[in-house]
Amino acid sequence: MSAIESLKAELKELETAAQAAIVACPDLAQLGQLRVKYLGKKGVLTDSLKGVGALPPEERPQVGAIVNAIKAAIESWLAEAESTLAVAERQARIEAERLDVSLPGRRQPSGAKHPLQAGLDEISAIFVAMGFAIAEGPEIEDEFHNFDALNIPAEHPARAMHDTFFVRHAGNNPLLLRTHTSPVQIRAMQHFLESGNQPPLAVVAPGRVYRCDHDMTHSPMFHQVEVFKVDRDVSMAHLKGVLKHFLSTWFGRDLPIRLRPSFFPFTEPSAEVDVGCVLCDGRGCRVCKQSGWLEVLGSGMIHPNVLRAVNIDPEVYSGFAFGLGVERLVMLKHGIPDLRLFYENDLRFLGRVAR
Repeated sequence: MSAIESLKAELKELETAAQAAIVACPDLAQLGQLRVKYLGKKGVLTDSLKGVGALPPEERPQVGAIVNAIKAAIESWLAEAESTLAVAERQARIEAERLDVSLPGRRQPSGAKHPLQAGLDEISAIFVAMGFAIAEGPEIEDEFHNFDALNIPAEHPARAMHDTFFVRHAGNNPLLLRTHTSPVQIRAMQHFLESGNQPPLAVVAPGRVYRCDHDMTHSPMFHQVEVFKVDRDVSMAHLKGVLKHFLSTWFGRDLPIRLRPSFFPFTEPSAEVDVGCVLCDGRGCRVCKQSGWLEVLGSGMIHPNVLRAVNIDPEVYSGFAFGLGVERLVMLKHGIPDLRLFYENDLRFLGRVAR
């Protein structure tokens, strides 16, 4: 057999073997290996051409044509096999990843408002329904709005550094974290008058406040709601009526209240407000110290000096104001014994209270 005949026979065997291997290939990974084996720079087809150099020049084009035909055939078989295997693998993946849509879904637990935020919102909504407007103010205050305008004298203990968080204590205008939401009362009245309005004015001011205190019933950061109304002929009777409606609505039943004489620099006269114990219905228990009453907030008629500080004539207008601690009211409503539970982020506790 001549050299060219031998080379043709070798190329024919290569073509037959390549076709059989490609047809039998089970996956795309092995198909890629076959492509390298037959068509790569060091592949079988390239290796078989080493004998072409020994052929007479006139026979070389004939062998080249055969090689090109075999190469085209192998590329065609590879493309066809690649398409078939890709469809098969995609179908197999679909079958493996098939979802049973009849199965119930895995629901994530839904979130809820923090009990204190929920309490703030509910308290604010009660007063909004009574005709009060919501107002907000900065948490970093100056001494005028936090103390001076509220008739709190310079020597008052509340202004001491061990009771107040000062942001900037030196200089002519010390700044501090507000110790109550009462500064919003001053800012709201100032803004109301600067806008060219005159009383009546009724405002509820919810927000965070800060004091140097920390135990099972106190936190250095807590929440208050300031409520006030200014108009002609406002009296303690109006104050008591608003308090009665709010406390009965908050606790979900008609509750007795009483006002005890007290003292606050920004109200005159002033009164502590007690509500019939919500835990024992006034019969006496450990929480109310067998008295049947629970102290819930401080209140009173706005001091004339506070009205003068914002240029409201106390001879013409009067008003009432009271401030309530949100934590205390939420604790009483839900029977929570320790204030610190609100800030420990125990989802079991937060979820129970949220319901």
